Amino acid sequence: MCAHSSGAIGFPLRLLAREVYDRVVAIKGEAQVALITGEERIEPPGARYFLCTAEAMPRDGGGHAFVALDEAQLSADRERGHVFTDRLLNARGREETMLLGAATLEPLVRTLVPRAEIVTRPRFSTLTHIGARKLSRLPPRSAIVAFSTEQVYTVAEMLRRFRGGAAVVMGALSPETRNRQVAMFQAGEVDYIVATDAIGMGLNLDVNHVAFASLTKFDGVRQRRLVPAEMAQIAGRAGRHQRDGTFGTLAGGQGPAPEFDEEEIYAIEEHRFAPLTRLFWREAEPRFDTLATLIADLEAPPLAPELAPAPEAIDLAVLKRLADEPVADGVKGPGMVRRFWEACSLPDFRQLGVEVHARFVARLWRDLRGGHLGADYVATRIAELDRVQGDIDTLQGRIAAIRSWAYICQRPDWVLARDEMAARARAVEARLSDALHGRLTERFVNRRTAILMKTMGTDPALLPVTLDSDGAVLVEGEAIGRLEGFRFAVDPAASHGDRKMLLAAGEKALPRILTERAEALVAAGLEGVAIERGALLWQGHELARIEGDDPLRPRLAPARELAALPDAARATLLAALSEWLERALAPLESLAKLEAAAKSPEAGSQARALLLTVIAGHGTIAREKAGIEHLPKEMRPYLRRLGVTFGALDVFAPALLKPAPRALLHALGRDRRPLQENMQSVIGEAQRLPAGYRPAGQQGVRVDVAEKVLRAAHQARAEAKTRRFVLDPALAVSTGLAPESWHRLLGAAGFRRQPARKLAEGAYGPPAPDRWEWHPGRRGAGKPDRGRRGQDQRGGKRPARENKTPPGGGAFAGLADLVR
Repeated sequence: MCAHSSGAIGFPLRLLAREVYDRVVAIKGEAQVALITGEERIEPPGARYFLCTAEAMPRDGGGHAFVALDEAQLSADRERGHVFTDRLLNARGREETMLLGAATLEPLVRTLVPRAEIVTRPRFSTLTHIGARKLSRLPPRSAIVAFSTEQVYTVAEMLRRFRGGAAVVMGALSPETRNRQVAMFQAGEVDYIVATDAIGMGLNLDVNHVAFASLTKFDGVRQRRLVPAEMAQIAGRAGRHQRDGTFGTLAGGQGPAPEFDEEEIYAIEEHRFAPLTRLFWREAEPRFDTLATLIADLEAPPLAPELAPAPEAIDLAVLKRLADEPVADGVKGPGMVRRFWEACSLPDFRQLGVEVHARFVARLWRDLRGGHLGADYVATRIAELDRVQGDIDTLQGRIAAIRSWAYICQRPDWVLARDEMAARARAVEARLSDALHGRLTERFVNRRTAILMKTMGTDPALLPVTLDSDGAVLVEGEAIGRLEGFRFAVDPAASHGDRKMLLAAGEKALPRILTERAEALVAAGLEGVAIERGALLWQGHELARIEGDDPLRPRLAPARELAALPDAARATLLAALSEWLERALAPLESLAKLEAAAKSPEAGSQARALLLTVIAGHGTIAREKAGIEHLPKEMRPYLRRLGVTFGALDVFAPALLKPAPRALLHALGRDRRPLQENMQSVIGEAQRLPAGYRPAGQQGVRVDVAEKVLRAAHQARAEAKTRRFVLDPALAVSTGLAPESWHRLLGAAGFRRQPARKLAEGAYGPPAPDRWEWHPGRRGAGKPDRGRRGQDQRGGKRPARENKTPPGGGAFAGLADLVR
């Protein structure tokens, strides 16, 4: 065509016309090329090359230099055959006319067009029958052909489950959706395509094998077996150019597998088919005097014996149906009859049958009878269909409806603001087609499984597995699981059948991914690593357990997940963790000193026993349990240099009462008591006191703060030099102790309160303060140790006290247990 000055080609499908239009535009430019179909019209003023559907092409060729009709054998089609027959007989080019079709048409062409020159193009590749195959045994790049929507959906669902999915092609899909599905197959996103016999025409596919799920179909009149020519039209999709193809049937369904007979196999493999004996014909230029005359002309028989009357198509059925109804009462005169016939010729895109389609045409005619359809009315109808919600069937119904309105908007004398309304209809169809493609892909394609099926047998180093920033493990963009710390977890949404395959895919690439993650973690300075429950955790997952007695240099036992790391990467990570842990444990240096002294012979057995008791209490122990009465006086300075304080109620290491060491001891699991993160001086009532606190009434007070309060009380007692004395509560109040809690704390240290008398009634002035006495004989009570050997608080010699501790008690009981 492009070698001529002008030309027109008629195609059986809109999508074919669009495909060739794009190719001719690339050669000739947009200004010279027109696209004319029932639903779309692109016609520049100076267009010289026309790509049309057969119905839209000029029936006489339009005076172009070149005219062609594609798939001319469709002249034998029951529904549209009369259109192709008319173009075959009448469409001619000034210089050249070309009829493209199957060899079965050759005898009739020789008879009807004697001057035609027959040119045969043999198929370069061969087709081979390979019998029935189960779905699981189908080779990649296969097309499975079914003849009902239910069967297409069933096969596609099974392929999704076992092979990752399939593209779906059906006649009910819009051309845009069909092209998107085919493009997905051609791009290799899926290896299978499930289709109706719509695959047999207008689709150039990279298919190696065609499997027939059935060999019978309903042709609009009855259920019948496909003829060999129809089988070959479909099977011929396998193989392209010089690449051979195969065909067969699909086994494993309900009932016996369909089988080709020997004659059918021979006909398909050798391309030998019975020639067509007649073509369907209908008067293309009927008279429009009356509806009765129009119907009579459309039903008139052909004169040539090679032609047969066309079966009643839906346009004629709608015309006859409405001609007897009141809606046609006002159809008089040639102009009105022609307009009424044009309305009845509206294609039934919805495929709902004569009755439903006739009602739609009748409603349309009521608006057309008086003139044009208003732009507002058409815009409203289009807007009603502009909704992308719904399932596959719902979207297919909307696309069919919008195609009807696109056809209506293309008529030159039907709609006001025709170009704008046609553009709106095409835009809505495009949006609905995108949504339908998405629904089909969502339902019938498991892209993750499809990718894995193609890549599982490859070199693990080449497996396209990547790690997303949020921890998702991806194969070509599809998530197969998550990396939780250094443990791979399969996507929980995966089916049971997919889990094994996903796990295998993840494990193949795991060493490389884990190495990259370990290197990134070390390079970031182990950011996010924390000590919890005696282990090093990262992102809430364990990296290693902390073991050993040395608080500053413990051992690390790597978690089981790190075993998947290569040896070098694991060693590097563990070394970095050890260094990080050593720095993190620096606040426990004072505890390390205590533990080192507890193992030193220099300390003596009594001091070592007390140190072990303090260590067991994680830095604090009640004085009454410390066994301090067995400690020689000369050992106290040594223990004070180690950071041990001998308080009135507690023996403790102040350095271990700070927030950092307390948090570390809790995180290491060495101190399982509740943690007070900020180590406040006084806390409220707690069911179980945190580490480093002692009870004081309804409150808890940190032991070093309690010691400060008790030192102040002993200082006041020493300064009073009387048996009874007054204590100032200011210090206790400043720490947050309530009066009742202060009283209880002092009581635990041996102080006894003597409440003052209340003021007499009518008396004025401040009340007398309470007075206090100290009774050191009370259990647990003692004076704070200020480091003055042999001196009491008033400077005198301290009287010797009788040892009241029973044999084997105190620290020596713990030491005896330790020795055992």
